Amino acid sequence: MTQQSDNLLSKYHVKLLAEDELILAVNKPSGLLVIPDRFDKTIPSLSGLLHHIYGGIYVVHRIDRETSGLVLFAKTAEAHRHLNDLFEHRKVEKRYLAIVRGNPESNAWTVDLALREHPAVKGKMMIDQGRGKEAATDFSIVERFEGFALVEARPRTGRTHQIRVHLAAGGTPVLGDPVYGDGKPFLLSEVKQAYYGKEEERPLLARTALHASALRFLHPGSGQPMALRALPPKDFEAIVRNLRKYRAGGLSPNGR
Repeated sequence: MTQQSDNLLSKYHVKLLAEDELILAVNKPSGLLVIPDRFDKTIPSLSGLLHHIYGGIYVVHRIDRETSGLVLFAKTAEAHRHLNDLFEHRKVEKRYLAIVRGNPESNAWTVDLALREHPAVKGKMMIDQGRGKEAATDFSIVERFEGFALVEARPRTGRTHQIRVHLAAGGTPVLGDPVYGDGKPFLLSEVKQAYYGKEEERPLLARTALHASALRFLHPGSGQPMALRALPPKDFEAIVRNLRKYRAGGLSPNGR
């Protein structure tokens, strides 16, 4: 990669995680589209940046604009077909981290609720066991806090907004989620007693607290297992750090 290309990725806070002749994996920042907007092509997108650098790139999967984390691309048509087949047949293990509001009842649980597009609200999904498409997610607690939790999500299927809808269905929406939660930004004054400077306080996080943290799959060329990880961004880590400091000792499932 040239210095110019490296500068372009740095400008948009995109971090290269892995690259060879067949695949490319990056850590995408929140706020950047994976593919170009359908109506406004001037809005920057991750695939657009990579196409500019490599001259041709194939989108394998997507994550939401506000979700940060690991995104995998193919560099050849054959690798693209192979990886698409793995995703389609659920042979890719996907892991996400989410900060949620509330106290999940269990340390590990599965949500199996079908989803479909909301008939009246554009861009929103809803639970519909009769007419929706199959959707299942495994969840586990990484760390508990008072009123919050750090959760790992392992989606078995790949429906739009699946993790967000499934967490909200259990009464623990993703922090900052404007569609399925309250959408409130996270302020330090919310967890720190006797906080001063509330009038000019800036939120530590003003987006959906969801991060694509890991992928496991078989390499399209060698067939060998690959395990890729993407570290959460600074705003996500800042929330976890402050919850540990000011809201440590969250309730366990038995209420103690």
